[in-house]
Amino acid sequence: AEIAPCAQQEWGVCVCVSRLLTVGLLVAAVLLSAITVWVLQQVSVGWPRPTLPPKCLLVPESHRFDCYPERHVVVTQQLCESRGCCFIESPPPAAGKRGVPWCFYPPDFPSYTLESLNETALGMVGLLVRREKAYYPRDIEMLRLDVEFETDTRLHIKITDAANPRYEVPLEVPRATKKAENPIYSLDFSWDPFGVVLRRRATGMVLLNTTVAPLIFADQFLQISTSLPSKFLYGLGEHRGPLLHSMDWSTLTLWARDVSPTESFNLYGAHPFYLLMEKGGDAHGVFLLNSNAMEVALQPQYQQVIGFPAMPPFWALGFHLCRWGYGSSNETWQTVRAMRNYQIPQDAQWNDIDYMDGYRDFTFDSQKFASLPSLVEDLHKHGQHYVMILDPGISSTDPNGSYWPFDEGLRRGLFLNTTQGQTLIGQVWPGFTAFADFSNPDTHQWWLENLQRFHAHVPFDGLWIDMNEPSNFMDGSEEGCPPGELDSPPYTPAVLGDSLSAKTVCASAKQKASVHYNLHNLYGLMEAKATIWGKRPFVISRSTFPSQGRYSGHWLGDNRSQWKDMYYSIPGLLSFSLFGIPLVGADICGFSGSTSEELCTRWMQLGAFYPFARNHNTQNEKAQDPTVFSPAARTAMKNVLLTRYSLLPFLYTLFHRAHLQGDTVARPLFFEFPQDVTTLGLDRQFLWGRSLLVTPVLDPGVDSVTGYVPRGTWYDFYTPCVVPLTPSYLYLLLPAQGSSMNSSGEMVKMSAPLDHLNLHIREGAILPTQKPGTTSEATRRNPLCLIVTLSSSDTAWGDLFWDDGESLDTFEQGSYSYVVFNVTQVGCSGEGRGATEVTIGTLSIFGVREPPSKILLNGQEKPFSYLDNQVCLHLRVLGHRVLPAWFP
Repeated sequence: AEIAPCAQQEWGVCVCVSRLLTVGLLVAAVLLSAITVWVLQQVSVGWPRPTLPPKCLLVPESHRFDCYPERHVVVTQQLCESRGCCFIESPPPAAGKRGVPWCFYPPDFPSYTLESLNETALGMVGLLVRREKAYYPRDIEMLRLDVEFETDTRLHIKITDAANPRYEVPLEVPRATKKAENPIYSLDFSWDPFGVVLRRRATGMVLLNTTVAPLIFADQFLQISTSLPSKFLYGLGEHRGPLLHSMDWSTLTLWARDVSPTESFNLYGAHPFYLLMEKGGDAHGVFLLNSNAMEVALQPQYQQVIGFPAMPPFWALGFHLCRWGYGSSNETWQTVRAMRNYQIPQDAQWNDIDYMDGYRDFTFDSQKFASLPSLVEDLHKHGQHYVMILDPGISSTDPNGSYWPFDEGLRRGLFLNTTQGQTLIGQVWPGFTAFADFSNPDTHQWWLENLQRFHAHVPFDGLWIDMNEPSNFMDGSEEGCPPGELDSPPYTPAVLGDSLSAKTVCASAKQKASVHYNLHNLYGLMEAKATIWGKRPFVISRSTFPSQGRYSGHWLGDNRSQWKDMYYSIPGLLSFSLFGIPLVGADICGFSGSTSEELCTRWMQLGAFYPFARNHNTQNEKAQDPTVFSPAARTAMKNVLLTRYSLLPFLYTLFHRAHLQGDTVARPLFFEFPQDVTTLGLDRQFLWGRSLLVTPVLDPGVDSVTGYVPRGTWYDFYTPCVVPLTPSYLYLLLPAQGSSMNSSGEMVKMSAPLDHLNLHIREGAILPTQKPGTTSEATRRNPLCLIVTLSSSDTAWGDLFWDDGESLDTFEQGSYSYVVFNVTQVGCSGEGRGATEVTIGTLSIFGVREPPSKILLNGQEKPFSYLDNQVCLHLRVLGHRVLPAWFP
């Protein structure tokens, strides 16, 4: 059916990519999306307007999609009208903003026409024809439109060249086998000009409307636009900024780049993905399956498309410690010993590039790091682990026969090549380097052999892959880049450095699967795939792309020891939760610059609740591990790490749910309270799962923090539920801040002295915890301690996933235990099945308004304690097996 543009919409999205070869748009009830975009907001100004064709004056500012997006060009009326577009000068934009475009598309700008549309087994197939050339060279005259109604909540739209095969992103996506029977969406088409309009059936909300501006599909330029039903837009990574994107004429560029996290720059990875919250609490998104340079993105039930994240090993959820600048393995060892002496939890010790011999991969300095094998052996004896860094740049200057990784890689032809077929040489830490071609399956085998050879000397447990945008200290190569449209395309998005080769390799570089122009944003993903090995792998990667969570986690890069960097880490980790990479964190206390004791204490409190928790700093700055601070700060850091370790069973179960069905681990408040509009802009707090609210202090010199408490009853995590004389079970008993609060949905000022992090448990939850040890291995040997917070209807629910913490595919093979805990008005029960024994030590129930007369455990009466002022019931059931026990 032919439809008119939706003129009432206030917000619009214009997508420009340097090359689109396959477009995949997927839409669902809860959607996530990826593409390059300009996000525009209506601005009302009283600017004088010249005499113009009426058609130009009819276009409201919110629908003025930029017809001249090239940077560094002064757009004149003559240049604009040469493209057949409208020209109206507007007031100058605010600093850092694009402002209302002066040159924009008129309503009748030539686009594609939908010539035919036929039904298929899964949906429809159509032919799009362009009869007038667009203004970019080599536009495609005929396009093929494929529509597949994949599921009731997911739609797949694919637009390709109808006549010639083109590069497609080598990303596995689900293939539908039958057409959706009862989709929650409806799809309409505009025939001339072509456009699609997607609506939510239940509300009539327009989720996607591409009729608002013309479609352009050229060999190295694609542009697609859509209106948006609200301003609550999230995703579009990787960038540094608030979780909620500004709709005030902002530009977001996607092109993997090695640069310290800075506002307005394209950063380490590319995630063309957005989530948009609608009025009433519904959500949608769109995913543009594209790996070329872009300016902004959209996405759906996203992880069903890109794949669910891998299950991390249990020890990966402990505390990690690293710095660039230990200087020697002995100094590294001394830090480990100091952590043990103070009994501060630590699971993994890392080394940065200074462990290497001349910064060469798969080597270690035989003098300064001579004792590295002994250090790793000692870590293993204490139930700890070792992680090292690797870069994809392989030293190319060593004498022939002296450096096996380069010699063998060269012999097998496993490096990126120039257009002339010679090994492309750039410069990274070891000097002149070649870059491994991870698009070649043979490179994966060579990489594995290198890992195995090094592991025989240093039995590392995890890997940290860095510099994999790929980073290059020169632009392109030692010889520059050749002239041509790959390195100098007709349109270059607003990438840092204004060139696709800025501080990376030439876009024209040859790889096994395609040219680097197509594969650049995939480089980190392909390296992560090659790095998977051993038991249950642990890999942390700097550069990422959709589906990366299946192979690695991520840290947010080379941040600074500043208060604003601590704040920005929260929207960073929440964005990567949207991108399907739940194992994410920032360098605690900051990487560059020197931290202060106050900043590091507050950051350790926040970082203890990053899904991936690592303290890391650079060389030539003072140390910032917990042992170097005053006793008061050291104790505060130790206590918050003990709190994290007590919650490892809960955290591990959240990761299981992420692995099994794509749930988020750390999540923004609006995920749990989508109808509460106040939560839509919050990014200074977050939740673990649905139940644990984290409200950190993010400002200096304060002893309180104001946070939002959504509607309901919330219990202070630190409130004691045991009588003072109960031994051995006081590990959660830190200074109590109040037992509970009943909120109507309000901002609350909370006490926050330097030794305290505010944590609150939502009503209706059951959290499995353990008495913490100084390693995850020691912690997991302790019995469970269940914390129950009753709802107003006296119910609660929780679950526990438990396995050996290290074997591959334990869920798939059935080698695990899964327990569901329930509280009803008549009692408490635990039901489960599995191969791993789980025992309960204590049970604490908050919200018990009256003391019970007796407690029965499987028919036998048990002693208990009850605190009137905390309305809390505490029961010791030490050693009681959960499987398949029943607690009436």
